[in-house]
Amino acid sequence: MNPIKERNEKLGNAVVANLKKRHFDAYFCETAKEAVDTALSLIPKGASVSWGGSASIAEIGLIDALYNSGEYNILDRSKVSPDNRRAFQKEAMFCHTFLSSANAITEDGEIVNVDGNGNRVSAIIFGPESVIIIAGMNKVVKTVDDAISRARTVAAPINSQRFDIDTPCKTTGYCTNCKSRDSICATIVTNRLCKPAGRIKVILVNKNLGF
Repeated sequence: MNPIKERNEKLGNAVVANLKKRHFDAYFCETAKEAVDTALSLIPKGASVSWGGSASIAEIGLIDALYNSGEYNILDRSKVSPDNRRAFQKEAMFCHTFLSSANAITEDGEIVNVDGNGNRVSAIIFGPESVIIIAGMNKVVKTVDDAISRARTVAAPINSQRFDIDTPCKTTGYCTNCKSRDSICATIVTNRLCKPAGRIKVILVNKNLGF
């Protein structure tokens, strides 16, 4: 067996166990297909589904699978004009299932996300009846401090390249702890526990996903 995959399997199952102790539903999947199948099994047919700007859910093919099934009411922000984006984001707060990734997950089972506008972390915290988080093993870190560092110094400078914004990390490729009004690190949220229990489902995948 590939030693990286073997180590990830052992660590991933330990993280899943710790997430469950914190009242998250959690699953470890070896493949993208297994992760997609697991996610679809958690979404009732006919449910409304939306998501933030997650690269991970697209990479495993979950968005394509939702569209191809024809069995869900999909709220897709990429289909919305910029003028209607904010109204759409408010509507997405009331969908049945919200899909996201995480900027980082600690070995002890805490989930950390950094957000610019706050719509993604808001939906994770409160609103949708169910939240499904898809994360590759590259998102697993030791501590909450490590998680915040990863979110701000690894994920944010990469994510900034995707947007029409004016931040130092967009220009330099590294975090300068800026106070730019375009900052995508305006809000930092740690989900220490899942409340109510089971509302947030975490699917760890034995591969690198997203940023």
